Amino acid sequence: MARFRPLHDRVLVKRVEAEEKTPGGIIIPDTAKEKPVEGEVLAVGPGRRDDSGNIQPLDVKVGDRILFAKWSGTEVLIDGLDRLIMKESDVLGVIEGHAASRSRRTA
Repeated sequence: MARFRPLHDRVLVKRVEAEEKTPGGIIIPDTAKEKPVEGEVLAVGPGRRDDSGNIQPLDVKVGDRILFAKWSGTEVLIDGLDRLIMKESDVLGVIEGHAASRSRRTA
């Protein structure tokens, strides 16, 4: 398995797939689905350098559930899996409380 380490202020993201059924139970065909704009951060770079050369760490971290713009990032295949590489500035925000609820379920 290849390991990928983003550089600078870039983030590796796995899209979170949309629901395949509506709340009413109607199945949504693949052709009608939009690409999800929600994802999970898989890896982050060390940060970008400011004007004085100091590294400014990223606000997002591995495991964060994020929202991003519809056309953000560059789609890549890593180990045969679709992933996105984007700059941290493409991230619109972090969905708070997701990691905490996930870790409680696995505990």
